[in-house]
Parts: sequence; C-alpha cells; structure tokens
Amino acid sequence: MPHIPQIKIPATYIRGGTSKGVFFNLEDLPEAAQLPGAARDALLLRVIGSPDPYGKQIDGMGGATSSTSKTVILSRSIKPGHDVDYLFGQVSIDKAFVDWSGNCGNLSAAVGSFAISSGLVDASRIPDNGIATVRIWQANIGKTIIAHVPITNGEVQETGDFELDGVTFPAAEVQLEFLDPAADEDGAGGSMFPTGNLVDQLEVPGVGTLEVTLINAGIPTIFVNARAIGYTGTELQDAINGDAAALARFEAIRAHGAVRMGLIKHIDEAAGRQHTPKVAFVAPPADYLSSSGKQVLASEIDLLVRALSMGKLHHAMMGTAAVAIGTAAAIPGTLVNLAAGGGEREAVRFGHPSGTLRVGAQAQQVNGEWSVTKAIMSRSARVLMEGWVRVPGDSF
Repeated sequence: MPHIPQIKIPATYIRGGTSKGVFFNLEDLPEAAQLPGAARDALLLRVIGSPDPYGKQIDGMGGATSSTSKTVILSRSIKPGHDVDYLFGQVSIDKAFVDWSGNCGNLSAAVGSFAISSGLVDASRIPDNGIATVRIWQANIGKTIIAHVPITNGEVQETGDFELDGVTFPAAEVQLEFLDPAADEDGAGGSMFPTGNLVDQLEVPGVGTLEVTLINAGIPTIFVNARAIGYTGTELQDAINGDAAALARFEAIRAHGAVRMGLIKHIDEAAGRQHTPKVAFVAPPADYLSSSGKQVLASEIDLLVRALSMGKLHHAMMGTAAVAIGTAAAIPGTLVNLAAGGGEREAVRFGHPSGTLRVGAQAQQVNGEWSVTKAIMSRSARVLMEGWVRVPGDSF
C-alpha cells in the first residue's frame, strides 16, 4: 500500500537553563509552517510527539515534562535595535495544543548562542574573544531580552565552571537582562499589577478566599502564601505531582486568578491557556533537602518558592517566573517581598526544589505606580544535538 515518506527539517536540540527544546530557524521550516496557524502547530506537535495519551512523548523529541516539551523559532529581527526575533511554543503533552501566550526564560539563555551560530547576528558585532551582546525581541510578549554570550576564538563558548541548580553539569555562564519586564509591546509601561493592588483577596470555590499577589513581570504569575494552602514551601515534586486533588486545587487557583488578571473572561478558557499564568507559593526561609539530596540552609536564602508549570510542580524554577519573583521581591508589600522579610531590596536568593537561584530587579515608584527597568539573572546553555528532525510528510 502507498505510504507517506518522512521529511527532514534542520533543527538543533538545546538545553537552556533547566529546560530543553527544539530550535528552528524560521527560514528552514516548510513553507506552510513559516506562518502562524494550524500547519505550524501540527508540525511542532509531531516533532515533540504530542498529543500522547500515554504521557511519555516516546514518538517525538519531547521529554514528557513541561521543561522538555518546548519549541523555539528564530529569525533575523524586523524590530529596530534588535538582532533576532524569538518565538516560543510550549507544547502540551497530552493535548493537541501549542501555547504561544508566554515566554520561556530558561530557553532564552540559548537564544543568543543559537542566533550567533546560525548567522542571525551580524558578524561585526561578535568579538574574537569576550562577550557578545545579543539583542532579542521576544515576539510572544513583545519584550526585549539582552543576552551576554561568551565567545572564545570567534565561536560561542558553551563549556565552563558556572553551576546552576537543577542542571547536573557546569557550563559557561550566560547573563540575561529582561528589560522593562512589565511593559507592553510598544514599551509603554504595561500594568505590572493588573488589579492595581499589591495584594488581593481571591475567592476560589472549593479552596477558599486567598491572599494573592497578581503580577505581570516576566510572565503573568499568581503568588500565594504556602501556609494558606497547607504547605511549608519546602515541598519537592513528588509531594504534589502525585496528588490529583492538590493539582486540581492549583488549577482552580490558576483559572480564577487568570480571570482576575484579565487574561481570560471565564474560568473555562483556562484550559486553552495552559502556559500562563503561573501559580507559585512562597514561604519564609527554612532548611530542606533539595531533590538531589543537597542541603539548603535557611541562612543561605531569602525565601522559599515553589511554582507550577503546565499543571505540575516544576523541578526547579521557570526563568520567567524567576523574573516575576525578583520583581515582586523588590516591591515592598507583595507576598513575595513579605516572605523575604519585607523592605526594599534589589536582589533575592530563593530556594526551589533543585536548590537555589539568585535574581535581581531594579524597581521604582513614580506617581504611586511601580515600575521595573530590568531584571537580571544568570543561566547557561549547551547544544545537545544538531542536524535534522524528521516527521511524516502528512503531519501538517
């Protein structure tokens, strides 16, 4: 009987921060997938191996977690003052759905190196040795990211001694600056606090009325106190991801918070917006054992944070959520700031399931409105494989 042959598409599999994803140059995609729409989504779903009712993504490049079910499309930037346009697609594991509503802060660490290696950055801007500054336009959310990529002998340096909790091996440090993380696409100062409040009362049927901080910085995030939902803030993945009732409560919080933030009009729409907003719970510092068995001491951190992504507790911390944490911590009165001890601060080190992470943010209040000029953190990135990814020719 006739069969459809596979096609091959140039692609690179890269670890960025504590995530992994399949990277594409826009021009290398099949013509039908070079524009947003059903064909592009269908292609990326097949590349990653979704939807998979078994939840394993065996027949694709995905790793069956939110951190490893990701795709990136890059192109030369059409935005003045930028080198590259960066589009991120979070691929659902068990549903035929690609969420384009937010950024991936972890994979942002790999965008600069891929752009340089793919010839998307003007060669005159890349030193023989030193740091290349790559100006990234994050097309999903209309924001600017500056990546500082180490260069050795004219090529991206990937190896080094920078250690990142949640990543087993050291690598070269890549510093990221998220400029105006709460600005809208035109850079005209979007609403960092959609309700206008640092703390809101959020009524969630079946859960109760919770104090929450609703913030749009890095990625829309709902912060809640750990103790208010029965946790200590020292939990690891197994304590939550195996508890169906707990996951349902978190999803209810996420859906009602999304409505309050104006991201959706009705809670039923939350299922079609899985990537955003995030839900995170915070607590004051405490000793705990990380997922690797490493002891984290209360004296080493400013607060505890646990966050959920795509319906499960994240094994470390999403980069975009780290921006939200750093931003909220810099603003006196938010739940994040209060968990860290209150007061003004420009950086925090927080404990997450895999260890600790430091993130900085510069906040200021003008005419009663808070704004953040930039958030800063360090990640690392490494190419794992490059060549072609293959999919059946009738996949899209």
